[in-house]
Amino acid sequence: MLDWPTVAIRLALYLVLAALFGLSAFSLYGLRLGERDDAIALRPWLTTSAAFGLLLSAAGLILMASAMAGSPFWPIDQAAVAALLGGPPVGTAWKVRMVALVIAGGAALLARGRAAWLAIAMIAAAAALATLAWNGHGAMDEGSTGWLHLGADILHLLGGGIWVGALFGLLLLLTRRAEEIDAAHLRLTHRALHGFGAVGTVVVVTLVVTGLINSWLLVGPANFMALGTTLYGLLLLAKLVLFAGMLGLASLNRFRLTPAFERSIAMNDHGGALTALRASLAIETACVIGILALVAWLGTLAPPASGM
Repeated sequence: MLDWPTVAIRLALYLVLAALFGLSAFSLYGLRLGERDDAIALRPWLTTSAAFGLLLSAAGLILMASAMAGSPFWPIDQAAVAALLGGPPVGTAWKVRMVALVIAGGAALLARGRAAWLAIAMIAAAAALATLAWNGHGAMDEGSTGWLHLGADILHLLGGGIWVGALFGLLLLLTRRAEEIDAAHLRLTHRALHGFGAVGTVVVVTLVVTGLINSWLLVGPANFMALGTTLYGLLLLAKLVLFAGMLGLASLNRFRLTPAFERSIAMNDHGGALTALRASLAIETACVIGILALVAWLGTLAPPASGM
């Protein structure tokens, strides 16, 4: 039976923490000092994401505690929450996340576009996002295999966060009101699109390698041919299809739409190119949300390699 509240909280946490980390990173490699707050209202987005991360983490902890104790979500079972907080690794990871989110939100509030504060926000957000590895299958193994699995899961989360944040930042640039789009904003947007191309290559390699490691450990070589016969396998295959779609759209953006956008700027006729980029990025973002929803669901199911 699908545990909708748990899946919903997990999905929301993935989205919010990935956006917080990825958008702060995007502001550093894709934008310059004077552009970070003017172009995408960076500070409100980052501080709001940090605040939502705190609220969702608190709700997730209460939900997890109530599920473990078999008690209702409300009123809060304080004994169950205390027991969960006192036991590593989940309790420790939750505490680290809350501290990291406070630091990220505070740094974003003080940043005003300055790289040093944004770097602090990015590092703290990365720590918060990485703690989600302890809420899933990444912490299921022990010994050297456990460290390999956990490390791959963390890198997978961070790579996904970079991609989510870049999509969010680019959509904010591309969906600016028409009266606010001038030549300088168009050049900025093209530079950001072009800049993500190189970063995106590293992200894709990271996601593919860590995804293969995770699949090997979670599914097991003996179960690959039977993926289509289990719910876990079907969800994993759906995730791979959406990821392939994202790769196709990212290639289209990099090699066709972004060069066409550059030419349209030179010809002062950018309307059609902007529309094509917006549509492509919107579909890519929908794929990301679909992937994260599947990941949130997969995290509630026993993987084939567990034998459960």
